[in-house]
This record gives sequence, structure tokens and C-alpha cells, in this order.
Amino acid sequence: MAAKPQKKNSESNKRKRIPNQKSEGQTSNPKKPKFTSSNKNPKFNPSNVHNKVGKKPSDRPEKEYQKYSGKKDEVGDSKKLGRLRAKELTEARKKKRKKHYTLEQELALLWEKMRQRNIAKEDRSRFPKFDPLSLLSENLKFLYSWKCIACFLELQTCIKHCTQDERNAVFIELRPHFISLASNTYAVHLVTKMLDHAPKEQLAEFISSLHGHVASLLRHMVGSLVIEHAYNLGNASQKQALLIELFSPELQLFKDLVTMKETRLEDIISKLKLQKSSVLRHMTSVLQPILEKGILDHSIVHRALMEYLSIADKSSAAEVIEQLSGSGLVRMIHTKDGSRLGMLCIKHGSAKERKKIIKGMKGHVEKIARDKYGSMVLVCLLSIVDDTKLVSKIIIRELEPNLKELLLDQSARRLFLQLLHPDCARYLGPDDLASLSLSIPSLKNKGVSDDGEAVAEDKVSDAEGNIQLNEGGKKDAFKRRQELLVNSGLAEKLIGACSESVEGLLRSKYGKEVIFEVATGGADGILHPTLDEKLQDLHEAIASIAAQPKLEEAEEHILEQFHSSRAIRKLILDCPPFASTLWEKAFKGNCAIWAKGHSSKVISAYLETSNSGVRELAKAELQPLIERGDLSLPKPNESAKEE
Repeated sequence: MAAKPQKKNSESNKRKRIPNQKSEGQTSNPKKPKFTSSNKNPKFNPSNVHNKVGKKPSDRPEKEYQKYSGKKDEVGDSKKLGRLRAKELTEARKKKRKKHYTLEQELALLWEKMRQRNIAKEDRSRFPKFDPLSLLSENLKFLYSWKCIACFLELQTCIKHCTQDERNAVFIELRPHFISLASNTYAVHLVTKMLDHAPKEQLAEFISSLHGHVASLLRHMVGSLVIEHAYNLGNASQKQALLIELFSPELQLFKDLVTMKETRLEDIISKLKLQKSSVLRHMTSVLQPILEKGILDHSIVHRALMEYLSIADKSSAAEVIEQLSGSGLVRMIHTKDGSRLGMLCIKHGSAKERKKIIKGMKGHVEKIARDKYGSMVLVCLLSIVDDTKLVSKIIIRELEPNLKELLLDQSARRLFLQLLHPDCARYLGPDDLASLSLSIPSLKNKGVSDDGEAVAEDKVSDAEGNIQLNEGGKKDAFKRRQELLVNSGLAEKLIGACSESVEGLLRSKYGKEVIFEVATGGADGILHPTLDEKLQDLHEAIASIAAQPKLEEAEEHILEQFHSSRAIRKLILDCPPFASTLWEKAFKGNCAIWAKGHSSKVISAYLETSNSGVRELAKAELQPLIERGDLSLPKPNESAKEE
């Protein structure tokens, strides 16, 4: 039994034997060295070296490397052919998979030519398939599948450059599909382009076609862009028609229940006798998904939120304020209603929510300050927040690097004017003051301080008619201003910027107001006595420019320029130290030169001021000019209008 497996092993060994190996009968030593004993130490033979060196080359047809290079070129050509074949196969597969693949490629190439700006109108009209109506009629089903990006691009360019009759035909062709188009990522640009070029009748028809779909489209990231675009292009009644759909299901079903007389939600509820709780539930179901998705940029959403807060109870209003408080608020404050929402969040928010709002503005403060509506949110913030260290660290520090430019900006200057002279009717319009005094009805009598305590909100008017708003915090208003303006170092930098840009600020329509408030020391003398020396340097800088001689060929003198002459006149009337400095440096002995034109109003201010010391200073020199008729005092009504 044991001998059988040995035979098998021997047979298997035979099968594995190499062909050149010897047979079984021949003995071989597997460990035999490669060289024999005679070859282990071969002796040096110079004749062998000579033979090897002097050996003639063999008669070979070609060298091996030459043959290899030819093979390499053939391999390269085969690779190129392989790539071309693969590309052709890919194109063939795309043509089988996409029915209109060839058309899509043609449209893409055509669009690349048509979108160029340096093409004449006649040349553009010669392009093939330029007619958008023919493009639609030939490939309507393909376009309605919304899979052809090139179609949308081509149609946008056609609508931009074609005639109005062709646009009308496209509008009629696409009218049944507006809602589908509005929800498509690429078609939305086609719809907005059509609205931009649409006449009033087509715009009204488009807005009426959105009836019943406003709420659903606003919850859509792409569809909300179409609603916002139509809302901005529409008139007051069309805006109202889009907005009221968000108020109640009844208004969503029936168009003509509300007229233009009822613009506010409270008026609509009282007229239609709707239940406030039902309206509140419906608006919550509409607005909550919008807030959760972060669709906060649109003005129609801002308006709807303002109406919602006007009827919301305390818990609902507090929930909305909590959701809006943060970095998302920065995206809302570029509109009128968005700015008001931001002010309400600051006014009624807790200390934690205010902190989140301020931190969310980090890196965007200068841009917000230059915005018409965003600047009012910063004005409100400077007037309310008690945490002056945080405000100084984030808000004020970002304003300081470009201080000179911001002082000349129409919107940004209001931040500094609010600190220097808060809630002044000269610098803030009625709309701005009304926005600062807004409050949520359910939270009207409870402003929340930074410590979380309720504070009563009252409005008081001072002697000048400026509205003194309660800032909603426990800290004294003057102390808050002092910490933000003086203790933070902003006031010193303001004076320095004014001293370096005296002439530019005085000649500017908006800069003159800032330099006036800084030179007078601010309301309630907030810059005195800490910065008296700096203010004196500023007075001397203004006086030295005013003392420059009058040259005919040079730029209009600062005493004769419209804005600067009125700013200097106001400084003479309201700031006696400046009036004395200016008299000594510029006017003493030279009044006859400035007795004509705008400069005469500056000189006459010395006789109109309420300060007796300033009047006595100039009376002796100005009285002879009045008697001779060279200088005339303005009437009281005229001077009041100018101021």
C-alpha cells in the first residue's frame, strides 16, 4: 500500500521536468558550480583583448533601438486612434440616450456666438435659428422636458435682442408653463428676463397666473426668486395681490375680497371679520418653512414678517425674534421692512440675542454702514445695547480704518451723528425716526434690558423737538454715549480725521454736518472738557483755511462756497470759542473784502449770535459797513430757513 503513492510522485516529477533536463539514467549534480575548475581563475591573454576590440561589426540590417523607436510611434498612433474611437462611441451613446443631443450641441455653439457684445445688430439677426418662435415651435416638447440648458440660454439671448412682436409670441407660447418654469433651476433666468422686457399688460397677466402658488413658490429656493422679481416690478395693487395670499386661505382662493384701501393686515381682518387666531396659524405654517430654509433675502418675506408681528402674541413674536437673531439678519437689513425687523429684534431681543446679532455683523459693518437701510440698524444698536465693550470691539473698530471716507458718506455719517447728537431731526428724517420708535404691539410695554429685566418704553421730546427714545436698557443714555464715543477713543480719531480733511468736509453736503457737530463738542457737551485741546486745534485748522487770500483763478473760496459758508455761519452762531478764533485769524481788518455774496452771511452771523462777547468783538468793524449799505443783515425768516 505504501509503494503506490511513490509511483505517483515519480510520475508527477516526470511531468514537471524541464525539456532541456537530462533523463533519469544520466546523473547530474544540481549544486554543480556554473564554471568549471579551469575557468575559476582565467589567465590574462592580451590577444583576446585585441580580438574583442578589433572585432569587425556583424552584418546586421538595423540596430535594435531603431526598431524599437518605430514600434513606439506605432503605439502612439494607436493610442490616438483609440481615443478618437472612444470619443465617437461616447457621442453615439449620447445620441441614442438623448433624442435631441445634436440640437443641444448646435444651440450651445450658436449661443456662444450670439452672446458676444461686439456684434452688430444686423449681424446677430443673420444667425441661423435666431427666431425664438421657430425655435420653440420646432422643439417645444424637448424644451418642456426642462433638460436642455442650451435652450434656455439661447432663448434668454433671443428675448434680449429680438423684437417686441417676437417676445409677445414667446410669452403666449410659454404662458401655460409659467409655474413649471419658475421652479426650474435654469428656466428661472429665462422667466426673469421675460419679465424685465414685458410690457405692463404681460406683467399683470403673469402676476395673475401666480395666484394660488405664491406660498408654495416662496418656500422654493428657486421659485422665490421669481416671486421676488415680480413683486419688485409690480405696482402697489399687484404687490398687495401677491402679499395677501400669505395671510389667509380665503384670500388665497378668492382674489377680489380685498381692495387697495385695506393695506394693513389688521384692517383686512376687521373688514372680512376673520379670526385672528386662524390667520396667525396660517401665516405660521407659511412663514416657518421659509425661515427654516433660510430664505431671508426677499422684500416680500420681510413685509409678511412685519405684518405677522403686528398680530402675533407674545410667544409667537418672541419665537420669530429668536429665529432672526443671528448672522441671518445681515441678509435682511438691506430693505426698508428688513431694516425695521432688525431694529425690532434689537429692541425686544434679550442680551444673548443682541450679542448674536452683533457677532453676526462681524466683517460686514462697513458695508452695512454704507447702506441706506442697514445704517439705521446700526444707529438703533448704538442707541440701545448696554454692552458697550462688545459694540466698541466689533462695530466701532471696523469703522475706524476708513473713517475719512465714512464721514463723507450719506448713510454712514448717521452713525457718528447719532453719537454726537442723538435722534436729531436735522439728520434723521421722519421715516427714520418713525422706524426707531416702532415696537411690537404684544411686547409694546416691555422693553427687555441686557440683564433680562422689563423696562418701560416712553417717548419724550426735548426743547428742540428731537424725539428722545427710550433705549431699552438700564444704562443712562449719556453714559452709554460717553463710553462709545470718548472712552473707546473714537472721538479723538474723529477730531483727527476732521482736522486732516477740513476743507473736504466743509465743502461736502454731508461732511459739513459731521464737522459742525464735532467742532461744537456734540450735544450736551459730550466732548468737553476731555478733548478741549484737540477741539481748539480743529478750530484753528478751519480758521487758517478761511484766512487764505481770495484768488480769482483758484477754486471757489471756502467762505463763498455754498455748503462751507453755511457750515461756518452755523459754527459762529453756536460755538463762541470758534467765532473768536476765526475773527482773530481771518476777519479782523478784512471784513470789507467779504461783504458781498455768500461770505456776507458769514460775517453778519457775528451780529446775529446770542453771545454778547462775540457781538462786541465784531460790532465796531461791521457797523460802518451796515451804515454805508455794503453789508445787509438777513431777515429772520431767511436765516431760519438756511439753518
